Amino acid sequence: MRELKVLAACAALAAATVQAAAPGIDIPAAVMATAKAQINPGSLEAPIRFLADDLLEGRGPASRGDALARLYLAAELQSLGYQPAFDGKWEQPVDIVGTTAHLPAAWTFKAKGGNVDLKLSDDYIATSGVQTESAGFKDADLVFVGYGIEAPEYQWDDFKGVDVKGKVLVMLNNDPDWDAKLFAGKSRLYYGRWTYKYEQAARHGAAGAIIVHTTPSAGYPWQVVQSSWGGEQFELPAEGEPRVQLKGWATEDAVRRLMKAAGQDLDKLTRAARSRSFKPVPLALESSIQFDTKVSRVKTANVAGLLPGSDPKLKDEVVVYGAHHDHFGIGEPDKTGDKIYNGAEDNAAGCAQVMAIARAFAALPERPRRSVLILFVAAEEQGLLGSKYYSLHPTFPPGKIAANINYDGGNYRGRTRDLTLIGYGKSSLDGIAEALVKSQGRVLVPDQFPDRGYFYRSDQFNFAKIGVPALYFDNGTDYIGKPPGWGKQEAEQWEEHVYHQPSDEIDDTWVYDGMIEDATLGFLSGWVVAQADEMPKWNPGDEFEAARKKAIAQ
Repeated sequence: MRELKVLAACAALAAATVQAAAPGIDIPAAVMATAKAQINPGSLEAPIRFLADDLLEGRGPASRGDALARLYLAAELQSLGYQPAFDGKWEQPVDIVGTTAHLPAAWTFKAKGGNVDLKLSDDYIATSGVQTESAGFKDADLVFVGYGIEAPEYQWDDFKGVDVKGKVLVMLNNDPDWDAKLFAGKSRLYYGRWTYKYEQAARHGAAGAIIVHTTPSAGYPWQVVQSSWGGEQFELPAEGEPRVQLKGWATEDAVRRLMKAAGQDLDKLTRAARSRSFKPVPLALESSIQFDTKVSRVKTANVAGLLPGSDPKLKDEVVVYGAHHDHFGIGEPDKTGDKIYNGAEDNAAGCAQVMAIARAFAALPERPRRSVLILFVAAEEQGLLGSKYYSLHPTFPPGKIAANINYDGGNYRGRTRDLTLIGYGKSSLDGIAEALVKSQGRVLVPDQFPDRGYFYRSDQFNFAKIGVPALYFDNGTDYIGKPPGWGKQEAEQWEEHVYHQPSDEIDDTWVYDGMIEDATLGFLSGWVVAQADEMPKWNPGDEFEAARKKAIAQ
């Protein structure tokens, strides 16, 4: 948003300004000084140590640790002078349904060449797709449907009108990625997300869906599927939408065994799926499965505080800062026997950065023109449930939400020469981010792992769906004082050994200078948006532009 002009009235904050490296963005010295005073190692480390402590038992949804985390966050916001954001209350209750599926140790598939058994956890992971105490299907045929995508804008249809009602669909992960003009090439779109694939199977009346897992196509190893899908799963209450009986994953090796028994070759099927002319392939496989499910109906909550804006008109518009407060609670122990999934980086670090930003806004000598909402959402790890609920029941009309700035994770390894913007190129917010990153002596770069679809994997996605432009900063990878490639190697090692594991814990090796820069950037970006005459916009032709225009019109 290079054309933004900060109102002259805001210059009263200080005589001096810091000129960012883009036309029209001036940051008063008093704002910079406030950021420096409030966003510091102590204000970041303390919340992380509390939220990621064993006493909070991994902050699983609707758990004791979840309630403690919410109380802590609300108390901190109250101490800073924020107003309770939900009609005088700090929490927005979110009803969720937990399902724990008691699946068979071996899932049997019948083929002419003999039966194939898939072993639970080693070969397949599944959960109930319905919120009932029993689920399953009998004598269901299997059909390979390629990527399972219907995308008219790309002239792509993997179903070709074939009736798959009552069948089990076998689907490739990701979306077509070999052509930059097709599905954005290596950049994964929502079509490549597992949520879309299960939704597609349900829309077509399928009994179940099995996604073929590979580490490259998922963006994480099989152990992440095991830890993320192996215990109780949570959803918002069903509202009559179509659902499959079973949502499953299977390893590539397991699917190869199934295909061989069916007289098929997975590699050949995969090659065939890489064409617009692909048609569903019936498999000479049949399966039945029936399982009991423990169903619990419980509550978690979003937590939010509001800092009203100073402008009589613009205070009705808002900049929303967000971070999810949940993690996976207590689960299967790792090889050390640790069974608490502390979620220090994911996402106590995100909460800490947003809380430090909240401190900075509260400490400003003059409040920004627009209001600021500090929002800690629930159950992100279960499918972005808290932010989805907020997007359906927002405290401001979507057309009045200027921007969402989301923190999911944090840089605890040191300062970087770069910073990643997930969704770079989608909105006018790019200009603000570019200018402010440059003023820090760094460079803004696009998603450095575009094949993993991060924009659709965190809470800003639900804001985008209702039309709100979003900033989601991710760690840089070019670390000062480290050799080339070190940052990417560290990120990949973290994903393989720490992501969604009990080992995601804070320790004395963490450093905060990089996280301070990243949080400061978010604070300044939101301040600029809060001061501007105009709200940010999606770039012309962006997938969320129509939703924004509709929201503003309403």
